[in-house]
Amino acid sequence: MTAENAPVNPNRLTVDQAARLLSAASPRPVTVAMLRADIDTGAPTNADGTMNLVHYAAWLAREMGRSAGERHGD
Repeated sequence: MTAENAPVNPNRLTVDQAARLLSAASPRPVTVAMLRADIDTGAPTNADGTMNLVHYAAWLAREMGRSAGERHGD
């Protein structure tokens, strides 16, 4: 099995792997730069710098809720 075809652990993805996986599942590309910007603004990472997709999705949902509250004056 080549590294390209190796199974990935959604609890421990490199930023590059996360960008590729999220881009494949999204109608719009998700870039490494986008993920790094999220990390810089508080998106969670594991101690080794990898990403847990469940934790990242929860963070995104919180951020979207926070943004919606700001737009609606909550």
